[in-house]
Amino acid sequence: MSGPVPKRSILEIEPYRAGRAAAPGVARPIKLSANENALGCSPAARAAYIEAADTLHLYSDPRANLLREALAARHGLDPARIVFGTGSDELFSMACQAYLAPGENIVQPQYAFAAWAIAARAVGGAVKSAPERDYTVDVDAMLAAVDAQTRILFVANPANPTGTCLPQSEIVRLHAGLPENVLLILDHAYAEFAEGEARELWALSEAPNVLITRTFSKLYGLAALRVGWGYACAGVAGVLNRIRLPFNLSVPAQAAALAALDDDAFVQRSVNHAKEARAELSALFEGFGWRPLPSAANFVTVRIPEGARLSVAEIDAALTARGILVRGLSPYRMPDCLRVSAGSFDELRQLRDALHEIVG
Repeated sequence: MSGPVPKRSILEIEPYRAGRAAAPGVARPIKLSANENALGCSPAARAAYIEAADTLHLYSDPRANLLREALAARHGLDPARIVFGTGSDELFSMACQAYLAPGENIVQPQYAFAAWAIAARAVGGAVKSAPERDYTVDVDAMLAAVDAQTRILFVANPANPTGTCLPQSEIVRLHAGLPENVLLILDHAYAEFAEGEARELWALSEAPNVLITRTFSKLYGLAALRVGWGYACAGVAGVLNRIRLPFNLSVPAQAAALAALDDDAFVQRSVNHAKEARAELSALFEGFGWRPLPSAANFVTVRIPEGARLSVAEIDAALTARGILVRGLSPYRMPDCLRVSAGSFDELRQLRDALHEIVG
């Protein structure tokens, strides 16, 4: 073989597979495969994005100071401890780059967001997966998986791809059981859709080994703009900001995120819709004798029982043929599961009608 030779760990990475966006022969399919906001984005965010077109020749504020101060004020945080990323994914990559060396490992749940393993293997780290209990993170199993070479432990709450959620007390117990040299990364991409005490865990960020991440992709409907942010103690935030690429949030992205953050009415509509839509999805699936997992996110993952008349692959293919895209979870080693976004009520009506045709 001629030419440059990549690191072996890079070749071991399974590339990320996004939710499908196209169906053969269908011009505008119903996309329920990527957990996007069914309501779109805030009209104020769209207007701010368009207005920013007049400044495309200018570099963005490298520290995103207006957005930084607004987030700090909204959540009662120290603005100096906020770190921005091109989506949460960049924050995961920065954390692994900073704290994980070849031969060391991360610990994640059995059904984990794929970007974590990619970030770890990109720097030569190993990945350890702890078994879950009924598709929910098992704190004791996670702690048992930690060894002398563990440097980062990832957990999402609510989780993706399952949608299940741990109470705050379990997250606190997980952190209390970790060695101080292990960084706990709490991926809160779906936190705003959760109910009760699991929603807010900012107090944990006072610890020297916790990084909490958030995104504007889900609740705020700005997935295309890739605006993620994290919050940690000054030491961790300072380390990540040393390697954060300059100007990683564009001018339009900063403007749209700032406007979206201020649109409380749109935020509340989005949360309400997610709750109503996931209840409707769960009821629909139960009507077929399938098992929806309890979801605290803006999607529902459903198990198709063994012995069902149609397999997951057959249901997925039949829906695709009708222009309805859902997410088969074989890449997550959940071959008997489909993940379905909380789409608009019209989209869910079409999904219901299609499933009745397919399944009977």
